[in-house]
Amino acid sequence: MDYGKFKYESAQKAREARRNQQLTVIKEQKLRPKIDTHDYETKKKAVARFLEHGNKVKVTIMFRGREQSRPELGFRLLQRLADDVAELGFVEAAPKQDGRNMIMVLAPHKNVKPRSKAAASAEDTREE
Repeated sequence: MDYGKFKYESAQKAREARRNQQLTVIKEQKLRPKIDTHDYETKKKAVARFLEHGNKVKVTIMFRGREQSRPELGFRLLQRLADDVAELGFVEAAPKQDGRNMIMVLAPHKNVKPRSKAAASAEDTREE
């Protein structure tokens, strides 16, 4: 076999593999333990939108001052968020304390197709 032909075919296979690979994007949403209901709903909508687009979401709860002595508040808030977006994604990394922050990672379900930006904008205009 010709070495030049072999190099060319392997380069073609590598190019095709790069074209078909899926780029994983991790979006982040930051919360505080004493969040108001309307603010929570806004953050929840953002998380749902990220999951609909096929992105992973890292949810961070930031504790300050006396809030650090009550990590169960943050844990309950993360559990509530996970339950609210359960139809769009699942908990990939359970909530864990990391210094002053508590972190949880949500990932979209495999069967949900990521919405393209054109389809999403067309759907948004139909809703209005």
